[in-house]
Amino acid sequence: MTQTQISFAQKDLITEQMHIVAEGERLDPELVRSEIAAGRLIIPANINHKNLRPIGIGRACRCKINANIGNSALSSDMGSEFCKLSAALEAGADAVMDLSTGKDIDQIRRGIIARCPVPVGTVPLYEAAESVERIEDLSVEKLFEVIERHALQGVDFITVHCGLLASHVGLAVRRTAGIVSRGGALTARWMRKNDQENPLYTHFDRLLETCRRHDMALSLGDGLRPGCLADASDAAQFAELATLGELVRRCREAEVQAMVEGPGHVPFDQIEMNVKKQIELCDGAPFYVLGPLVTDIAAGHDHITSAIGGTMAAYAGASMLCYVTPAEHLGLPNVEQVRAGVIAHKIAAHAADIALNRPGSRERDDELSRARYALDWNRQFELMLDPAGARRIWETAHSNKVDSHVCTMCGPKFCAMKISREIADL
Repeated sequence: MTQTQISFAQKDLITEQMHIVAEGERLDPELVRSEIAAGRLIIPANINHKNLRPIGIGRACRCKINANIGNSALSSDMGSEFCKLSAALEAGADAVMDLSTGKDIDQIRRGIIARCPVPVGTVPLYEAAESVERIEDLSVEKLFEVIERHALQGVDFITVHCGLLASHVGLAVRRTAGIVSRGGALTARWMRKNDQENPLYTHFDRLLETCRRHDMALSLGDGLRPGCLADASDAAQFAELATLGELVRRCREAEVQAMVEGPGHVPFDQIEMNVKKQIELCDGAPFYVLGPLVTDIAAGHDHITSAIGGTMAAYAGASMLCYVTPAEHLGLPNVEQVRAGVIAHKIAAHAADIALNRPGSRERDDELSRARYALDWNRQFELMLDPAGARRIWETAHSNKVDSHVCTMCGPKFCAMKISREIADL
């Protein structure tokens, strides 16, 4: 894609979005323009999402965080999902995906888009699958009808498992954990039962035409991502990744913005290799990773497991982290678990931004350190990633205490910072 090909649906709107992203990221607008033109940076911004505050996703920008919400057939309702949306936004999510698979899918999605100022993503296959008794009964026309509806409603990016081909399925079913992606498993079953190739791969040009009309970005899903350490970096995963690289190039030729999704469960020592391989095979397209989770035994604490892997992935070149909550592998997350997931991954992304010396990334840390030395608690809370949570801990620790200028861990006699300031005044 050349710089003269970045018009998409509306040149003026795209130019405005570029400048908003450049200003927010402290980047030269020409750098943003050239990175978009090269396909290394995307701005998911459907022309039908009217209250959107655009963001940039790419290695030139700071690492972003996505929060997954959405109901299931067994849990949650519309009101609960709207509460989760509010919690995710308040905690600092840069994007939100609605992964609803239960009742009221259309109403929940409409409500989320109307309430959400950050990019919204979906997986249209979920809604399409809900419309039939068995996934193999789903028609291509019905699938594209759902995709078109999501585009018209203002969805900014959709996950589509276009790179999972019929020839890949045999590689995956022999794994320890098989196919753990819902979209990947549904697609594989459809292909096996119908003895046909992946319809989104076969009809990819039609998908691109829909995206181009609405400025809807594609998140090229990893239907064969590893769901356990034993399956990481295997033939199935990399066969799909190679196909995704082919589809990235077709997206750029069609002037459709695309990012690529990645693993999954990956041992810590394999994360950098996985990111570098994606960058190579997909010509530098933004990489959007789930985790990666670096161990399989931490259910109940997998937001930590994921954040550890996420920091390494972001440092190696991933552009967006999909959060994992403490409920991962156990159930649908509640509001507090959504909040915990976002904050854990904001920490992971921020740590990588600092290590990569991204513009302005450490200023907040340095200002907080000055406030900490000055024992200015209110200013510290303002600068923290989770001000409300930090304040609750502080207030509990300081209840009924006379001296609130020092922390209750050291007290006034042993406060090192207080003593250090006194030394400086001698």
